[in-house]
Amino acid sequence: MTRFHGWFLYGSTIATAASGITYFVMKRFFESSDPWAVINHPLEPWALKLHILSAPLMLFAVGLITTQHIWRSLRSSLPTGRHSGRIASYVFVPLVLSGYSIQAITSPLTLEVLAWAHLALGLVAAGAIGVHRMVLHTRRRQRKGALPVLQLPAQLESADTDPVPDSCQELEAPRRARSPSQADAHASRSSTETPAPR
Repeated sequence: MTRFHGWFLYGSTIATAASGITYFVMKRFFESSDPWAVINHPLEPWALKLHILSAPLMLFAVGLITTQHIWRSLRSSLPTGRHSGRIASYVFVPLVLSGYSIQAITSPLTLEVLAWAHLALGLVAAGAIGVHRMVLHTRRRQRKGALPVLQLPAQLESADTDPVPDSCQELEAPRRARSPSQADAHASRSSTETPAPR
């Protein structure tokens, strides 16, 4: 995962979580003084709009790192950030499904259950991503800038089949360039030569 992917994921996660929590609090716990008011706070529709706009960005950010970071890390045995990464990965799918279901279902009871479930899943996902970042950041500082990523099994297999480096090929080229007859002639010439008198 590159630095751009990391900041894209963390930034979109913060925006999505903050706007979602703000909207939920205004929607559920605020009361307007106007009995005919449709909203409970003037910023309530803006919080909802920000949440609707930032949630797809978070989904896109997770999609960018799914193959190179999430899937490979789940298949490996990397100890650093493994638990927090797993929690965030497993919670993300029901989080997305509950968020889209809220926009399509009209039953009041089902909407109530989905709203609380979506809030709980969002808090768990945002918390797991935050812990994951802190664990990886601490690990990088302990290793003095080294990335906390070990060689994965796929990388080890590819390393066994890698071609010989160019420098080694250049060293071996003069030996392969000689034919067997040239090598025999060189050996016989060396054996018959006598040192010059001093």
